[in-house]
Amino acid sequence: MAFDSWLSQRTAEVDAALRRLVEVNSFSGHREGGNELVGRLVELFTMPGLTAQRMPSGRFADHVIFRSKGQRAEAPIALLGHSDTVFPPGTFEGYRVDGPLRRGPGVLDMKGGLVSIAFALKGLAESKGLEALPPLRVVIVSDEEVGSPEGAPLIRTFISGAQACLVFEPGRSNDAIVTERQGTGSVVCRAHGKAAHSGNHYWDGVSAIRAMAKFVDAAEAVSDRKTGTVVNVGTLSGGTSKNTVPAEATAGVDLRFQTPAEGEQLVARLKAVALAAAAGVPGSRVEVEPGSMRPPMNKASGADELRRRYGKCARAVGLSDEEAPRQGGGSDGNTAAAMGIATIDALGPRGSGFHTHDEQVDFESLLQRTRALAAFLSGFFR
Repeated sequence: MAFDSWLSQRTAEVDAALRRLVEVNSFSGHREGGNELVGRLVELFTMPGLTAQRMPSGRFADHVIFRSKGQRAEAPIALLGHSDTVFPPGTFEGYRVDGPLRRGPGVLDMKGGLVSIAFALKGLAESKGLEALPPLRVVIVSDEEVGSPEGAPLIRTFISGAQACLVFEPGRSNDAIVTERQGTGSVVCRAHGKAAHSGNHYWDGVSAIRAMAKFVDAAEAVSDRKTGTVVNVGTLSGGTSKNTVPAEATAGVDLRFQTPAEGEQLVARLKAVALAAAAGVPGSRVEVEPGSMRPPMNKASGADELRRRYGKCARAVGLSDEEAPRQGGGSDGNTAAAMGIATIDALGPRGSGFHTHDEQVDFESLLQRTRALAAFLSGFFR
């Protein structure tokens, strides 16, 4: 039976599978919910020729790897995704059908992409058998939204030697294929002062918030529109009460850069900014702690040919095959490309509002992406 016909008969099943994933809160820091989701993913990906391996984590939900043995002496094909979302429990919940749209946390980023992978493989497993393909490595990590501190090493281990890597982050509005992304990173800045009662002993205190304010202003000034360098202070906290000179303050900082060297230089510059901020508030101390860093996603050898081959399949199902401009956001595709593996990204369904409470996915585009992946993989059957 042709794949299109097979999938057309399972539209309700695809919708139900997406609902089943979206209804579980899998915020990066919510291990219990994330592990429930991983259990549902294992059920969804249960099919002949595919084995599952859960990789326990001490900080996040389990990561999971699905593998097919394959009968052909070819390098593996890697398919990457993530199970975590950015919404803590209670902030944005549920799944809603809204005409051609589906709404809910992670429906676009990136549970829709995971469903697309699963049904493409299910159809091929039923019709031709995954053993006739090159070996497949499906890696789904649970910490992508916080920079993949565990996921990146896992990816490097399990897709080493792959001939190609396809990443199912949300599709762009015009279905353009992503081949390049900026590098991303993070630091945590901590300011230390001296607590004191603001009425009786104000002049004995040292304000950590004042030192942090100096850091924030100077750090964001490092951003450069021309080069694409971004330093964004996204979270800020400190103090204990309005009538206490604050002894502590903390800021979470996001970084965007073009080269690994620039990423290292950014961290060094922020450490210098921290020293200057502390000098501006005598008695304070300001520290910068580097976090996870993703290298830029640059085209590895074969990336253009991979885009051409996949693009032909995308066009056949009504999608675009144009190439997207370099993206500001990072993904696990950055890790794969830095390994020298030909990588294309943004192969999930299109939609809008990811990372917002208006997240939505175009359900028809999910079906199109499923058909495109199945057609691409079918090209490896002999």
